[in-house]
Amino acid sequence: MALVHCPRSSAVPGEAPSSSSSSPSLTQSKPSSTERILAVLALWEFCLAVSGKPAELCSVGGGTEENIYTKSEEREMGPEAVSMSNIYESAEATLGFISSPCLAKVELRVASRGISDRDALSKPDPCVVLKMQSHGQWFEVDRTEVIRSSSSPVFSKILLVDYYFEEVQRLRFELHDISSGNNGLRDADFLGALECTLGQIVSQRKLTKALLKQGNTSGKSSITVTAEELSGNDDYVELSFSARKLDDKDFFSKSDPFLEIFRLNDDGTESLVHRTETIMNNLSPVWKSFKVSLNTLCSGDHDRELKCTVWDWDSNGKHDFIGEFQTTFKEMRTEQEGKQLQWECINPKYQMKKKNYRNSGVIIKMYSFLDYIMGGCQIQFTVAIDFTASNGDPRNSCSLHYIHPYQPNEYLKALVAVGEICQDYDSDKMFPAFGFGALIPPDFKVSHDFAVNFDEDNPECAGVQGVVEAYQNCLPKIQLYGPTNIAPIIQKVASSASEEMHTKEAMEYFILLILTDGVITDMADTREAIVHASHLPMSVIIVGVGNADFTDMQILDGDDGILRSPKGEPVLRDIASPAALAKSVLAEVPNQVVDYYNAKGIKPKCMSDYESTRTFSP
Repeated sequence: MALVHCPRSSAVPGEAPSSSSSSPSLTQSKPSSTERILAVLALWEFCLAVSGKPAELCSVGGGTEENIYTKSEEREMGPEAVSMSNIYESAEATLGFISSPCLAKVELRVASRGISDRDALSKPDPCVVLKMQSHGQWFEVDRTEVIRSSSSPVFSKILLVDYYFEEVQRLRFELHDISSGNNGLRDADFLGALECTLGQIVSQRKLTKALLKQGNTSGKSSITVTAEELSGNDDYVELSFSARKLDDKDFFSKSDPFLEIFRLNDDGTESLVHRTETIMNNLSPVWKSFKVSLNTLCSGDHDRELKCTVWDWDSNGKHDFIGEFQTTFKEMRTEQEGKQLQWECINPKYQMKKKNYRNSGVIIKMYSFLDYIMGGCQIQFTVAIDFTASNGDPRNSCSLHYIHPYQPNEYLKALVAVGEICQDYDSDKMFPAFGFGALIPPDFKVSHDFAVNFDEDNPECAGVQGVVEAYQNCLPKIQLYGPTNIAPIIQKVASSASEEMHTKEAMEYFILLILTDGVITDMADTREAIVHASHLPMSVIIVGVGNADFTDMQILDGDDGILRSPKGEPVLRDIASPAALAKSVLAEVPNQVVDYYNAKGIKPKCMSDYESTRTFSP
């Protein structure tokens, strides 16, 4: 289940508003050499007019290191010379120069060493934030994952940036110690930073420098950035792995396994390609599927050796080795007559010492989301809408249900955003639509699972447009009431999903979208319903509409802990994860589909008609 808050404001933070230009040559193509020379002269005249005297010309659009000044250099040059640099930058922005298409895309891998422990009992939880300078300001471009309890982290997240030969691209790598309670930077400790240019990294291939702390003082910790060009092999492949009967490395519980994949390079070195999440207390884990470029995975060489290592995670950062195996991407793509490809996980020390040693477990290549979809699996989309009184009178323009003649309300925005994605995976495009929390005709008793089209025998609507029309026609006929109970609608969809489960085929997977404006009042029953639903082929997405406090909903999110029913029964699989509306609200669904069918041992249909692993553009 995904939990998302959809506020009234539709503005996207950090996103610049779009604008049109009356001069296509300035917005669609790079100025020619002659145009650049003329522009430089124009800038020179501009600076002369502003300052009253000529100034040294600097490069237009970047390309030299001459504009990188230290504080001491600024004091020596004086304020006038420094201000001239700002004038050039402002003038260039005013003229509207747009960079040419990037020469290449560059993958940056980051590692760090020598990070000081927080104290005698705890190690840092490092994360690197990549920032890029634009008009004198630093803007975050990307960040790595957080590695728990590590003084010398090697990050698996690849930072992808566009490379422009003709520009000085200033980068800043900030190392932070993230609070164990969350992954945000608000409460994080700043550990140091590296400032350099992309050109410096590219020219050296591998750049290692000491991290500079506040006041530009260097400590014992260092950071290494490795660059690799991504060109010609930018196809992506989706991979998913599970394990069976791994060695138990813990005394009082089961192992907490994670998998690392390394690419073996021509010079004998190894490059970390991907690190899975850790599955706690499980000897037969199913790791989430992931996408990786062929360039990252094997440098475009399908026969290149890949080393896969399985570890038992420990909180002190000293992870226990379980075993390893080697393979190639070519082997990964090979079908074995409809059977799942698998490798024995070998611990070389055990293999040498133990006579009857066979393996330390088996690693299995799982079927992907596309395998199931292309095998005929349909997504059955159902929507449930909150009609409680807290939404406000629909006749009032302040109501969340107010039907504006020209602008959709927040309920319609969420409905259309998710529905238009799901309808592509449903052949008949007939969507059941329900409401909850309203007094409905004819006797006007409260209902928490009524059909929005008032046809209880056939609540389906024809496509997203049909759901929208049924919603609009329903509003004048009902009375908004309460409370906000969502367990009944989860149980109703779960009933349909239960029938599909007994077929033991990957034919229908159910997605329930719940749109609500406030705090859930039947939390205990909802937890019970979600735990039950985790055993079924279904996912639940709860979208919070409006500006109410949705903090209590996070208890339904199983990412940071195990959701349990009031009776203590744990959720079988995670069907809850926070997301962003529209594009990201469904991001966890492919993993949830794969997790369910793989855990049940249900393979896609028609596997012989197409390749098990296929490439696609990102």
